[in-house]
Amino acid sequence: MSYAQECSYTFLGELKDFHDNTPIVGATIFMQNLNRYTTSDFDGKFKIENLCTGELTLVISHVGCETKTLTYSIEGDIFKRISLEHHIEELDEVSLKSNERKTTNTAQESVIKADVLKQYSILSLGDALKEVPGVSSINTGNAIVKPMINGLHSSRLLILNNNVRLQDQEWGIEHAPNIDINSANNISVIKGAAALAVGGDAVGGVVVINPNRVIRIDTLYGKTTVSGQTNGKGFGITSSLNKGFGSGWFVSVQGTLKQNGDFKSPDYYLTNTGLKSNSFTVSAGRKNFERGFEVFYSYINNEIGILRSSHIGNISDLINAINSQQPLVTDDFSYDINAPKQDVTHHLAKALYYQRFKNFGKLNLQYDYQNNQRFEFDIRVGDDRNKAALDLNLQTHTITADLNLDANLQYKINVGVMGRYQDNFANPDTGVRRLIPDYEKFDFGTYITTEWIVNDKTTIDAGVRYDYNKIDAKKFYRTSRWEERGYDEDFSDIVIEDLGTQLLTNPVFTYHNFSASAGLKYQLDDNNTILGNYALSSRPPNPSELFSDGLHHSAARVELGDLRLEQEISNRISATYNLNTSNFNLVVDLFYNRINDFMYLRPSGIEQTIRGAFPVWEYQKTDAELYGIDISSNYKFNDNIAWRHTSSYTKGNDIKAGIDLIDIPAFNTNNTITFTKEEWRSFKASLKSEWVFEQTQFPDFNFETFIATTQEDVLVDISTPPSAFHLLHFYSEVTLPLNEKNNLNIALSINNIFNTSYRAYLNRLRYFADDLGRNIMLQLQLNY
Repeated sequence: MSYAQECSYTFLGELKDFHDNTPIVGATIFMQNLNRYTTSDFDGKFKIENLCTGELTLVISHVGCETKTLTYSIEGDIFKRISLEHHIEELDEVSLKSNERKTTNTAQESVIKADVLKQYSILSLGDALKEVPGVSSINTGNAIVKPMINGLHSSRLLILNNNVRLQDQEWGIEHAPNIDINSANNISVIKGAAALAVGGDAVGGVVVINPNRVIRIDTLYGKTTVSGQTNGKGFGITSSLNKGFGSGWFVSVQGTLKQNGDFKSPDYYLTNTGLKSNSFTVSAGRKNFERGFEVFYSYINNEIGILRSSHIGNISDLINAINSQQPLVTDDFSYDINAPKQDVTHHLAKALYYQRFKNFGKLNLQYDYQNNQRFEFDIRVGDDRNKAALDLNLQTHTITADLNLDANLQYKINVGVMGRYQDNFANPDTGVRRLIPDYEKFDFGTYITTEWIVNDKTTIDAGVRYDYNKIDAKKFYRTSRWEERGYDEDFSDIVIEDLGTQLLTNPVFTYHNFSASAGLKYQLDDNNTILGNYALSSRPPNPSELFSDGLHHSAARVELGDLRLEQEISNRISATYNLNTSNFNLVVDLFYNRINDFMYLRPSGIEQTIRGAFPVWEYQKTDAELYGIDISSNYKFNDNIAWRHTSSYTKGNDIKAGIDLIDIPAFNTNNTITFTKEEWRSFKASLKSEWVFEQTQFPDFNFETFIATTQEDVLVDISTPPSAFHLLHFYSEVTLPLNEKNNLNIALSINNIFNTSYRAYLNRLRYFADDLGRNIMLQLQLNY
């Protein structure tokens, strides 16, 4: 006697939005092993009848949702509540438009996309950031390029690399960011301190470097770029490979090798300006909507030559260099990198875990570790010939927790906490008085930010942040310096040992910092938008501003910090107008930044050392204001011809002294005409005009010194800016399809087409040599 299988069971399902628990209407439910379909009703419910004992596999899909595949064991009637994320596009989890994504809503933010970044493969991060109006750089030669936003740089700019705040002795004006630009997929530049989740001390702004987004499909893709340039006879190769799986697993690797020899001005070689750089990044993990994790590691080593003629033995050498029309040392071309030079290695490791909670939000937990080893080599003789004059090791541990409450997409709240520990070791075996001491630093921060979408036209955001900073240092002072600075009266309690000619001290400082921001975005109509933002930021003094004490060999000057410095407070107001039509785009950024107790380095005299007389630069504080305007516009004449214009003007005032601020960029304007023809293998060619005006608003810090060899007083002109200059640049590219999936992009560019001689005001080596001459670059990029 046989029995037929009972097929009378019923499956009841209810589809809810994971995000806000609302019903999902009209979803398609495919019964994979039955080859049948049904849909969810107005309440998000569906019914499947006449099921047999066994497994039931459902593939559930809906417009705007991530498709979900689920398997159930049927042994009787069953009811299941199933969650889908209906707002996946808004949350930008799988959107392929990541190049468009911005970090903020109401701040002045610009995004540099991958197709622009590839033009700078053999150059630096600082070079690429100048694509954004209002962003310039302060250089030490042409290989050390430090970004500047609206006249502010170094510790006033925060740089995030894959959501890790870079800690690489950024206080040094001649310390370039340890970033390989080839590891970036896009870069966001945020002017001012509106991104409170990043930090409250971004008086100047934030640079956010984003890697490739993880795409949850089975894919394997990559690219290899080979570059060469005539100036410096440089070459570079970078390659990346990305593997993704539909299950969310991923792995990515990327590496770069670069080398340049001595660069060349229009008339002579810039001796000892070579560069060797190698870097490597790897990331892996699993990312799904509800939870995921990532591990990330990056390594970079840069060996950078410093112009040989910039190494001065004393003040007389500086005078001779300023008065000379060309460098005092000009040798033949070489790839050799000798002293003076820098050798910097940076390691960064990160582990991230996140999880979403139904009808609540998303929790992110992250730990990162950084190790920055900096060697600076002076020209020395004897047994110390190959010994670094500065040997600093900075280790940083950071833990962050971030909770994004986004169940209501119209009103989001983000709260977070951060803890950080730093240990700086200044090696005493250099044989040179340590410029920066050993110290430990402890940071704690917490913040809350909100975003309110009032209606289709209006968005408001606001936030507050508190940071606690403690620095605990051990530092030797010469007794004469201690008394000269008046520390014997103000800081006698921090002396822990008196060694006669010097004192061992234990400075311990704590700072309480409050920051806030509020902004409005209002869409006037389909084409016109205005933004307004206020940001309050508080920045404590960095180790250099507090503790610098001695001859900074790579800068050829005596630098003095001040233990009395307190945190500087910035109040920044900004407004933006954005016009966007089918063929014309205009962005106008206005800003005013009042900074109380603004800390800066200024010349204050001359000091005799065993090597001779050197200028003394001293950290001082004042009240300052910076204001200006940045303009960007694009116009398409037709499908083939387009024009781009950018202009920037920044004014800086020392309010207390009634003088101009030092190192403020001059007015500059750029115009680019571009011709494109998609039918010609995606051909593109552009001609760019770069015009930098002479900086006529600068402080007069010139001084006189007595030259013993000539028995006369001589004026040392370290203040007068160089003349204005105008450069023309050319860029072209074409893309050749190799097969359905692979193509080869070939790019040719010429910088400084007419080999113009010039000196830039914000190049610290302008006293010693002209800037770069013509540079022809050829780049081959294989995409696969």
